[in-house]
This record gives sequence, C-alpha cells and structure tokens, in this order.
Amino acid sequence: MTEFDFIVIGAGSAGCVLAHRLTASGRHSVLLLEAGGSDRRFWLKVPIGYGTSFYNPSVNWMYRTAADAGLAGREGYWPRGKVLGGSSTINAMVFVRGQPADFDEWAAMGNAGWGWDDVLPWFKKLEDSDHGPSAWRGAGGPLHVSDVSRAVHPLCQVYLRAGTELGLALNGDLNGASIEGVGTYQITTRDGLRESASTAYLHPAMKRAALTVRTGAQATRILFSDTQATGVRYLMGGQAHEVRARREVILSAGAINSPQLLMLSGVGPAAQLQAHGIPVVADRSAVGRNLQDHLCIDHLYRSRVPTLNTELGPWGAKLWAGLRYLAARSGPLALSVNQGGGFVRSRPGLARPNLQLYFSPLSYLRARAGKRELMRPDPYPGFLLGAQPCKPTSRGYLQLRGPDPLAAPVITPCSLDTESDRQEMLEASQFLRRLAATPALSAVIESELMPGVQVRSREQMVEDIRQRASTVFHPVGTCRMGPDPADSVVDRHLQVHGVQRLRVIDASAFPTLPSGNTNAPTLMLAEKAAAGVLADHEEQSLR
Repeated sequence: MTEFDFIVIGAGSAGCVLAHRLTASGRHSVLLLEAGGSDRRFWLKVPIGYGTSFYNPSVNWMYRTAADAGLAGREGYWPRGKVLGGSSTINAMVFVRGQPADFDEWAAMGNAGWGWDDVLPWFKKLEDSDHGPSAWRGAGGPLHVSDVSRAVHPLCQVYLRAGTELGLALNGDLNGASIEGVGTYQITTRDGLRESASTAYLHPAMKRAALTVRTGAQATRILFSDTQATGVRYLMGGQAHEVRARREVILSAGAINSPQLLMLSGVGPAAQLQAHGIPVVADRSAVGRNLQDHLCIDHLYRSRVPTLNTELGPWGAKLWAGLRYLAARSGPLALSVNQGGGFVRSRPGLARPNLQLYFSPLSYLRARAGKRELMRPDPYPGFLLGAQPCKPTSRGYLQLRGPDPLAAPVITPCSLDTESDRQEMLEASQFLRRLAATPALSAVIESELMPGVQVRSREQMVEDIRQRASTVFHPVGTCRMGPDPADSVVDRHLQVHGVQRLRVIDASAFPTLPSGNTNAPTLMLAEKAAAGVLADHEEQSLR
C-alpha cells in the first residue's frame, strides 16, 4: 500500500501515542515510520538495563554536540532512542509532569488551550497511576506509573531525612497537588518490566488493520505540492520508497530529528537551505532554533554503609540480584538508579522551586570501554547527589551539516550562555554541599569524591561546573509552538506555519522547557494533539 490517511514519522513517545489514538476508531489508516528496530530485547525490558543502551548504536542515535564554550569547550553526548518507543525505551523511566506554572507559561506565550487547567485532564488520561484516581492523578490509562517508594534502597530514607533536616517538605507524590519537597520518584514500569510508549500504546495498536508499522525506515524528505505536504520519501533496506498521505503528514521524530527533517524538506531558514542546495518550500527562520535542555551537576561520595554498588558489584551479589529479578521481577534490577529526588528553592524569595534534585544509591565514576554499565558500579560503596536548574534561559540551535539526510545535524547547545544560568548552576552545586552536610548524610559519607574537598571557593566551583556539568537528556523547543511565524514553527494546533497538512507533534514543539523530566509532558502533548487531529478531520468530514 502506498497511500494512507496519515503518515507519522517517528515511533518515539509521541508517535506511539498518535498511532494508537488515530487508529482506535478504525476509520483512518496510519503508516508509522521508524528508523530504528524492534524493542523486543531483554535488556530493554529489564528496567536497570537502560545502562546497556546508553552507548548502543543499534537502539540509540548517539548524537554528539559541537564544542560547547560554556562547558570548557567539551563536546556533549546526547543519546536519543532509535527504536520502537524512542527515548522512552532507553530512558531512566522517571515520571514527572512539571509545575503548573510551566504550562501556564505556554498559554501566556500565545498558545491558548495549553495552560495547566487545559493539560491536566490529558495527564490524567494517559496514566494508570498507583496513586490514582484523584483530582491530580489518573487510573486506567495506557501507561502504568509505579510508586516504588517501598522498594527503593534503604539509603533513600537517609536522603529523605537529610532533606527534612534542611527544612524541606517530605512529598509523598511528586506528581500530586504540589511538586515541592523531597521524595522518591515514580517510574514507568509494569509488573517489574519497563513501560515505554511502545509497550503502553503501540503494541496494542499493532493488532489493528488500520495501522502499518515499518521499522528500519528512515524518512529522508517530506514531499510537497507547492506548500501542501503530500507524502514522505524514506529509505528502507537500502532502497528509496515514497508514500502518500491523503490527510496529513505528522512529524514526531523528536527535538533533533524533527527540525532536521523539516530543513532537509525545504522548511527552514532559507539562506541555510540554499547554501546546501535544498529548494526552499517555506522560509522559516525558527526551525532548529530555541533549543533548550536541562544541565545537571553531580556530587559523588564514598559511603560508610552499603549502597547499590554492594548489590550490583560482586559476582555473587550480581547473581542474587538476577535470581530475584527472574523469580519475582523484584530487587534492584526492577528499578531505576534515580530513586530519590524532588524540587526545591535554592534561595528565599523565589515564587516556585527552581532546582530538581536526584539521589542515586550507586556510583560509577569510570565508564568502561565506552559503556555506562550500571551493573558494574565502582568497587566500593558510593552514591551521588545531583541538581539541575528547572528553567534555563540559555538557547542553543541546530543546523544541517549538509544535504545528506543520513548525516547527523550540528547541535550547538550554548550551555550556560546567560548569567542567570551560571548563577543557578552555582547555587545548585552549593545546595548539594548543604544537603551533604546535614547530620543524616554526613553520618554516612566517608569522603566526597567529586568535586572533592579541595574545591571550595566560588571560582573553583564555577570551574568544576564548566568541567563536569552535563545534560540529563531533555532537549526541546526546536520547532517551537507560538502564534508568530517569525519566532515559532507551529501554531497552537501544532500545524507548521506557512504550509498545509503538516504538523509537528513531539517535544520539539514545547515553547519552553518544563521544570522536570520531559517524557510525561511529551505523552500529554501527543494525547491532546491526537484528539485535535481527529476533531479537525471529523469536522472536515461533516462539511
């Protein structure tokens, strides 16, 4: 079949939701194109197995950024999922929606219908929460969200006690009425297995005749008739194919690949496209701009008491952990290593929390053979504390390397490009020092490994941030939603400005970065957008 009602490019978090919702009635045919392959792999199902996918090119785009001046000229490493489920198949599974103000900000920027009161019903619709149903949480939705507070490592209780000693609230639901305080993170698992967008949405939908999924199919160009999107060209098995869309083409390839494909297709900054010999369909200077990401600083400690290093290091302990998982899908293999966390204010007078915290009862100072092996931690008890500013003001950008659709784009993060971002990162590092100095944590810390006690002055801490801070893999905004085509790419319906029958539905459309992890907001955006797409075409059918 070479013609479908809808063509969705990218089977990541958003694409899986769209495939499920657009085919639910059976009235619309959908083709879902995914450059990667199947997610039916053992280590993609085991929650802690995401460490094995961190540097695995068979499931990961493994992007590298340009040298980043704000990070001492270092190149960043940006893993992105290249597999069914996209980054939801290889991420750390933390489920965080963000603060209500994040979405009220979207609406205030001219995106009516995207305020907190508008998006909360969609957050509730998508989830099957151990905390729901309630005014804040949903039950019975496709995605199971697990409360693992009783299963986390005992050292998490020390971390929580330290937070209360610092005057922070103890928060039993970081997706509840308030996000503020310290608590244990909820994760996207079901019965001890990873719950990705693929397992929650796509696999059930693949039983429908209305859905066709093609893996190993990399889109190389959106096809246009004048300014109307008509189809997609893609490579599969070394052969070029073309397919037509009767209704719409929907781009859901993520914050890196979506703007890249738009530009390869002639929608982007005209001068850049012409320099690469790409015919211009629509001059859109905002494509690839407005790149935002969370930057985190970790402090690592050697512990006086056992940590996950003890359970995942020695062969005997590793074997016991494996047996526990195989017998009952329990134990450390059934969890993320990001177990504790929360949202706090780094200083008095702030209207809302400005830092997100992470606590991992495990340390892995050295990568071995280019791998982030969570099953091979440091050979001594260790743990880490991490902090990231919630709302960075620096903006990066993405450009084509050339006209070759198989060449990775040039990613320029512009990390710590503003004084406010540099100040908040310093406050984040200083906050971790205060947290580690509490009676609860200081009692279990043998020594600070990173940055080390020799790093004390403001100047030394700033340089440590430049040398060690890194992304936590939350890129958004490169196809920003907004009313003005001069500084945005899509309107509030996620339709691309200046062309027809083309939408971008993924995290690249976020106007600004939510305060926390981005997978839950991406699923919400896709749920809400899918309903909008269906409503638009139902209305057209009635005309």
